[in-house]
Amino acid sequence: MTKNRLSLTEYVKGVLDGDRMILSRAITLVESSLPSDQLIAEKVMEGILPYSGKSIRIGVTGVPGVGKSTFIESFGKILVEKGHKVAVLAVDPSSQQSHGSILGDKTRMENLASDKRAYIRPSPAGSTLGGVSARTREGMLLCEAAGFDVILIETVGVGQSEIAVKGMVDFFLLLMLAGAGDELQGIKKGIIEISDAMVINKADGSNQEAAKNARREYANALHLFPAKENGWIPPVKTCSSIYQTGLEEIWEMVVTYKQKMLVNGYWEDNRSRQRISWLHENIRYLFEQRFFQNEKIKNRMDQILPEIRLGKLSVMAKAKELVDIFTGQIKDIE
Repeated sequence: MTKNRLSLTEYVKGVLDGDRMILSRAITLVESSLPSDQLIAEKVMEGILPYSGKSIRIGVTGVPGVGKSTFIESFGKILVEKGHKVAVLAVDPSSQQSHGSILGDKTRMENLASDKRAYIRPSPAGSTLGGVSARTREGMLLCEAAGFDVILIETVGVGQSEIAVKGMVDFFLLLMLAGAGDELQGIKKGIIEISDAMVINKADGSNQEAAKNARREYANALHLFPAKENGWIPPVKTCSSIYQTGLEEIWEMVVTYKQKMLVNGYWEDNRSRQRISWLHENIRYLFEQRFFQNEKIKNRMDQILPEIRLGKLSVMAKAKELVDIFTGQIKDIE
């Protein structure tokens, strides 16, 4: 076992006891790519799994500058005052290149981070979105087993990260700014379609009237989208993270959503589909990881890449050849 790693029993007991230090070490363990760490991480996840799943998982996304960090801190502070334990995680597929912004977010969420009823975890850097989101999911389950009953998952990157977060949460919240006419042009239709609610943030001071107008415009725009399969009509709300107005109503909306989805069966159906999706994603991630680590593959890649770059070899044919080498259908390479 890697130096400074705990025993399986120590990890599981520490997480279930709510020991924040051991929770952090357990998340570090599941983020590790070392084979020895992965073996014990699998057993840790099996040990805590029966104690997970009891939280409300909320995804938070929004355009740059919308104030996600301020919103999460203010929202989280209200929730802990209500007696909840809140964990904040992030999905950041760009972190390997840019190092992301979650470390800065943790500094900006200083008040929430210092509250013992809250836990903020930076996103791991990863070469693929699948790897990052897989680790985030495991981190989420660990936090649930440690007693956190509200998990806030923030999208730090852009593009596919929204889809990844939607695939691991119960409720997906899209934060927006006033100025709906221009803003709607800059939002991908797909992100609006997967959102369970839109919230106009920074609805304070001289911006209050603009926020009310934006709310009306967004509400009208949402009528153009097809009805959701679960029967939920996404509300449009306004809030001020700085003055903490409208945040209580947002929480009440999430609770109402959960109650309705539990009644119509969608809550568990959604989580069941997510589990199957997670299985498929983990299989793809592990195969890709092992494929590129395979010595025969690395050697053959070194041979063909120069000609691939020059366009002298068929990419489709060589991709099939590499897969056939990996699966043992081709034994010897000429």
